[in-house]
Amino acid sequence: MAEQAITQGSIRSIFEPNGCMVEHPVMQCVQIKTMEPKQGDSNPTQRFRVVLSDVRNFIQTMLATTANDIVTSGKLKKGSIVRLKKYNPQMVKNKQILILMDIEVLEQYGEHDKIGQPEALDVGVKEEANPQPSAITSNGFYGQKPAQSAQQQQRALPVHNSNPRTSAHPHLYPIESISPYANKWTIRARCTHKGEIKTWHNQRGEGKLFSVNLLDETGEIRATGFSDAVDRLYDVFQEGTVYYISAPCRVQPAKRPFNNLPHDYELQFERDTTVEKAEDQENAPRIRFNFTKIGDLNNVEKDTTIDTIGILKDVGDVTTITSKSSNKDFSKRELTIADDTQTSVRLTIWGNTAQSFDAPIDSVIAFKGVKVSDFGGRSLSLLSAGSMTVDPDIDEAHKLRGWHDAVGSNVTFSTHQNTASTTASGAKQDFKTISQILEEETYLQDVPSYFSVKASVVFISDNPVAYPACKTLNCNKKVIEENVKEWWCEKCQKKWEKPEYRYVIRINVIDHTGQLWMNCFDEVGRLIIGIPADDIMAIKDQDDEKQTKNFDTVLQQDATCKTYNFRVRAKMEMYNEQPKPRYQVLNVYPLNFSQECNKLAQLLKQYDMDSDSLFIR
Repeated sequence: MAEQAITQGSIRSIFEPNGCMVEHPVMQCVQIKTMEPKQGDSNPTQRFRVVLSDVRNFIQTMLATTANDIVTSGKLKKGSIVRLKKYNPQMVKNKQILILMDIEVLEQYGEHDKIGQPEALDVGVKEEANPQPSAITSNGFYGQKPAQSAQQQQRALPVHNSNPRTSAHPHLYPIESISPYANKWTIRARCTHKGEIKTWHNQRGEGKLFSVNLLDETGEIRATGFSDAVDRLYDVFQEGTVYYISAPCRVQPAKRPFNNLPHDYELQFERDTTVEKAEDQENAPRIRFNFTKIGDLNNVEKDTTIDTIGILKDVGDVTTITSKSSNKDFSKRELTIADDTQTSVRLTIWGNTAQSFDAPIDSVIAFKGVKVSDFGGRSLSLLSAGSMTVDPDIDEAHKLRGWHDAVGSNVTFSTHQNTASTTASGAKQDFKTISQILEEETYLQDVPSYFSVKASVVFISDNPVAYPACKTLNCNKKVIEENVKEWWCEKCQKKWEKPEYRYVIRINVIDHTGQLWMNCFDEVGRLIIGIPADDIMAIKDQDDEKQTKNFDTVLQQDATCKTYNFRVRAKMEMYNEQPKPRYQVLNVYPLNFSQECNKLAQLLKQYDMDSDSLFIR
């Protein structure tokens, strides 16, 4: 029964140059193998290879990640009989393989031992004058690998898709299999995100670019257009619309960390790349999510990109942050979302998304491509290539809506960070521990906040230590050495025989709760290091090896392992279009031990001195 159900000879028909299309062929699974992740991949996606047989021939296949569930759920087993509902034959590195996007296990036939004696496909062997097939290595599958002609190696084979609504483009290529090895292809993809036009200016010139995310049933890929492509294609793309995109189009390795999609490659539109809006917009690929629960964020590493979904509980006002490097203004808005783990989190949206946001409170919002940040707690930031969907028509959203309407509207949500440090009387506590500082980090604004912290200096960065400054009173601008003993100040339009060095150091401090990097300028640097910047630079500039060691001794031994009370200014600033916290030491005070003892005594009085207390009255 099982042997009669198999579409014998279908593999050869699929790969023959003049072969006919085989719709929904039935084959036997004779091997399943887990693919090893790529070396250096920090977030590997599980992939599977499957060997299929049509009794006469066998072929290696790669399962699309969207179909992984058929293996992980245990449905597909060695010996199963399967029907191929959507597949893509192609040549990759001289191998004929199938990409399986949608397959069905015919459970009524059960599992069998290998049916027949299938052989490796030999299509094109006769085209070679002296074919020399070689054995598959231990990393491959059983059988022999036939020699391939150069013509076959360059042949790009289409997706077999019987959907009549795509008859104008019958041979479509799956996004998941796009690589530099395929030169001629057409994809049918939905634009899930269109970024803003960005401009750049550097030594090479100036230009502009934009990026879009493209999604089909097999995967998602990023595509970028430069200069002329911006003028030609930017207005063509609209989020949520389906397009046919056809090569020529450059395929290159994905640029991390600018590209957060899992595809190994990304596209660059060229002059002859064609983009055509699909007439059929109903059969649009749906955005796929891999949600992380808000309550599980503590188990996610910092800077990881995730998807999440939550109920909108609070919407902040639009504020502006100015990038220190480019002096550009960036709009931001803080949202608070929560889910059925009874946990809430602060999520930041940026730019036009922040300005146009108008979702009502208690909406269900799904976010794709958000970055996890913060050290002590957790917060989220929607990346420029990310997207959000309000009240999406997906199972997770309906389930969350049902929970909220039933019980969630009356729940008190826990958070991943404390909003403020207060005393027992409710007054704001000026002194903070480092863990409290880090927990409140994501609540920093472009408006500075101030606090004090008691900590010990454990390391002083020596790159840089100081900079050459102008000697004019209150100038302090950096001077440039134009000639020997000629230092020029652009601001004052003056020359100096030698500069006055001023400290600009970064120190690492610790307390019993954590560690923190802070920036220090000249006055603070003198107090910590103990000598003027001119003196330590004189030590550093000495050629004598013994003097060089003295520099390290002064910086890393004499000046460290000392405890101070620091007065700190905290502010969120923009670096490379990403928000970064900056802590600057305004003043530093040696410990007053009498005052420190008094603080500890007052702290002890807050404890309940009952009979079970460990404290003595």
